[in-house]
Amino acid sequence: MAKPKIEPRLPKGMRDFLPGDMLKRDYVFGVVREVFHLYGFEPLQTPVLELYETLMGKYGEDAEKLIFRAQHPGGKEELALRYDLTVPLARVVGQYQSDITLPFRRYQMSPVWRGERPQKGRYREFYQCDMDIAGAAGQDADAEIVALIVTVLRRLGFARFSVNLNNRKLLTAVGVYAGVDGAALSELYRSIDKFDKIGADGVRDELIRRGLSPEVVEKIMRLITVDLPRDEKLDFLDEMMGEIPIAREGINELRDVQTNLRRLNVPDDNYGFDFTMVRGLGYYTGPIFEAIIPDGDVGSVAGGGRYDDLVGLFRGETIPTTGGSLGIERIIDVVKQFGLFPDHITGTVVQTLVTVFDDSTRPDAVALAGELRAGGVRTELYLQDKPIGKQIGYADKKGILIVAVLGADEIASGVVKFKRLKDGTEITVARAEAAQAVKNLLV
Repeated sequence: MAKPKIEPRLPKGMRDFLPGDMLKRDYVFGVVREVFHLYGFEPLQTPVLELYETLMGKYGEDAEKLIFRAQHPGGKEELALRYDLTVPLARVVGQYQSDITLPFRRYQMSPVWRGERPQKGRYREFYQCDMDIAGAAGQDADAEIVALIVTVLRRLGFARFSVNLNNRKLLTAVGVYAGVDGAALSELYRSIDKFDKIGADGVRDELIRRGLSPEVVEKIMRLITVDLPRDEKLDFLDEMMGEIPIAREGINELRDVQTNLRRLNVPDDNYGFDFTMVRGLGYYTGPIFEAIIPDGDVGSVAGGGRYDDLVGLFRGETIPTTGGSLGIERIIDVVKQFGLFPDHITGTVVQTLVTVFDDSTRPDAVALAGELRAGGVRTELYLQDKPIGKQIGYADKKGILIVAVLGADEIASGVVKFKRLKDGTEITVARAEAAQAVKNLLV
């Protein structure tokens, strides 16, 4: 009696990646890795599971509702799937003090898990690509992170994007300026953070519903929605709130970030200031930023900021730290949307398929496959017993660029015939020249 078929399906918010998708993902990850190395960041890997207590109390109440708990039956430790790569970094810097030299530049490209409501650009399992500098207090470090993100987006071919900057100290100062503090200040953050979803009128109405007077709300809205050129925005805040110490500190930090971005030759068109941008995670303490691709329709594609207190929770001393995370899944989606993958990124890694006429030619076909591989050509040997036409159709469907034909006549003459499928070009060369001939056809 046949066993009932198991329905093949995935949990919501999880995805499989077939070879064609994986090759495109590998390309994007490769570009990102090259830029990380260009900026002097070194790789780190941390485990999928962290102690539940390690993660809790670091992100804010809304975020922590999304953490997946992972408990083994009979296990004594409370565990959870990592929510991001930043808290694990803070643990590492605290745990390996004798092995880490500050400032510590690290990057990590690994999956994380969140109990999100799945939608376009938002998944329950996804990769993050993080870069952080622990042990650097100056805003030149913050500028390094922003410049790195700009470099990644430019190398991937994006023509229009902006990294928007703000400062958590300015958000606090807005509350001071408007006479809002305590729990009301947290609610203020929540409302402003919805600006890109509900707009200025929606934020204004929500602040009034939260109990703020219309006069206070107008003060807040005037500050966060000021529409002036880049430098003039900071001048406006300076004029309005410069007498508030924390505002003065936040403005000066943003000026320092901007100065260093210009020293790093980051084009002015690739960054700006957005005082409605909050960054929901509770550990940020200074400059914050988000990268937006206007036509991408996926929200922010990178974000981060300074979080000087988080590492100290694990180390017992404050370690100034700044960093960012590339929303690599969204970036891949937008690269695909805009058709920015290079032409050489096809649906397969195979460059040449060695066809097999029949059992009598198979020994030479096997040998040819070995010779091509020894010559550096990525080669697949056809392993089924099918007509040559079917084999060529298989190569075409997979996106293999070249097929090798080695029949009895070719074997007798010591040659091999190659056909480039995209344009039908055919050449016949001596077996000893086979690998180089393929490389010439691939150019």
